[in-house]
Amino acid sequence: MSERAWLRRPSVLARQALLLYAALIVYGSWYPFSGWRSLGLAPFAYLFDPMPQYLTAFDVVTNVLGYMPFGALVVLAVYPRWRGPLAVGLAFVLGGLLSGVMEAVQTYLPTRVASNLDLAANALGALLGAAIMSPATGALLDRGLLRRLRLLWFERDRAALACLVAAWPFATMYPAPRMFGLGNWPHALWLRFDSTTQDALLAWTPPTWHVGAWPAWVAAWLPDGAWEAVITTLNLFAALALASLTVRRHAPRVRLLLMFIVTALCVKAGATFLQSQSGLAFDWATPGALTGLVCGTVMALVALRWRRRSRAALAGMALVVALVFVNLLPVNPYFDVVLADWRQGRYLHFNGLAQWLAWIWPYAALVWLAFAVEQVWLKRRPTQA
Repeated sequence: MSERAWLRRPSVLARQALLLYAALIVYGSWYPFSGWRSLGLAPFAYLFDPMPQYLTAFDVVTNVLGYMPFGALVVLAVYPRWRGPLAVGLAFVLGGLLSGVMEAVQTYLPTRVASNLDLAANALGALLGAAIMSPATGALLDRGLLRRLRLLWFERDRAALACLVAAWPFATMYPAPRMFGLGNWPHALWLRFDSTTQDALLAWTPPTWHVGAWPAWVAAWLPDGAWEAVITTLNLFAALALASLTVRRHAPRVRLLLMFIVTALCVKAGATFLQSQSGLAFDWATPGALTGLVCGTVMALVALRWRRRSRAALAGMALVVALVFVNLLPVNPYFDVVLADWRQGRYLHFNGLAQWLAWIWPYAALVWLAFAVEQVWLKRRPTQA
């Protein structure tokens, strides 16, 4: 395939990002997916309701901003088949349809209220996002500096991994007992069981597998600050090693990885500032976390000298070890104070989404690594006659 023909291909990354963002909208609109009930109203009756009596600029702006990325991604995903006003119009229609369905289903959720104003704001957001992106689509996907840099610096067959890596900074937003301590849903699930259920589950396992005394035993190995440094180092190294797999050897890999770290820290600080009732943006920057940031960065930069397979294997090992420690260590006693300072209320659905993203990201990364190993094995497998 010629280079020009390849340039005219639809963007797989844009389509995957669109599907992911649409899934996030569904999750944020219907969370917590419980308490379904019927009030005897038709699902689309909200379309003919009067305007809400009380309007807040926060709600309107949030709904507009929430759908702007959706509209922009629609324009990128349908290019080059749909362009210009047709792509903008399609984004507006799809944004309105998606929002309309989300609002209709909210009729049956006790924690949500279907609103025609939300529908209008969401559709407007999709339209604005598409209108802003449309003039730049050709420069991004066909020509221009950004397109050339993508072709020169990034691997073409790493779209799924690129989406996964791009989600990592957002997975780190939600407070964790230790910096970057993602994937602790098994520990959280275990704590929700009562002692009777825990004993019943342990009865099915060999006595040597019983973990009742393990947390205190493992925690005694190192001070809590040192454990935070270890967990931060392992998770940051894994994220950076996976990010480096999407970058070509002749690209400025060091600068790109440093930009990735800065972006993640900015996202973390911004989310903490918005969510913290005390207005603190860097309360997560403990000595252990800062030590882990330095160690993880240095390890990742040194690993750039190694082969891709070595980096992928080390990333997988770091994720597995980090998951073991994250789920085995007892919760930092100061974590309850940090979590209590985290805003709920108007941010409830955002918090739920951020928490789930933090829970599943390491496991999604391990699934991708397993898939990559399978693909390598299938390619090396001898063809039978």
